[in-house]
Amino acid sequence: MKFSLFHKQKQQTNPEQPAVPPQEEPKKGGASTEEPIQEVAAPPESAPAESAPTKETVAAVPEKIETAEPKSKTYLKAMPLKAVSDVENVENEVRNGNIIILRVTPLASKSIDDVKNAVNELTQFAESIGGDIARLGEERVVICPKNIRIWRERTPAQGDAIRTAAPTAA
Repeated sequence: MKFSLFHKQKQQTNPEQPAVPPQEEPKKGGASTEEPIQEVAAPPESAPAESAPTKETVAAVPEKIETAEPKSKTYLKAMPLKAVSDVENVENEVRNGNIIILRVTPLASKSIDDVKNAVNELTQFAESIGGDIARLGEERVVICPKNIRIWRERTPAQGDAIRTAAPTAA
């Protein structure tokens, strides 16, 4: 069995002429007489055929290539804490990578003990995921996921007023 390949001959360039390829005219059906046909024999039957991929080659291919881009956006959300059951919603938001500013006043008007329990639960949650939590004034708490840190100017000494991010009343 024989195969034919079509090859164009290299055009010789004249050193005085610029090396610009000549414009070809479109062919109108049929082969051109300028292109020689070269006969090539088929490979011998004893030549090895391509084999199917082996376990080693398949195992070397990674299943999924991860990109450096984040999978989702981070949002800053403000939420009210109306009941202790809202703590679960806050934890889910922080697990999804969002920053939560939690207003505790609605629950504080009902029960201060519930606010303390909720904030303690959120503190333990933030520590367990490697996140951060801080108070923003008297009414708000901010909870951040593990890739976000809350800036603190310094730790207050005993007797000093606790500094917050909220403005102080004058």
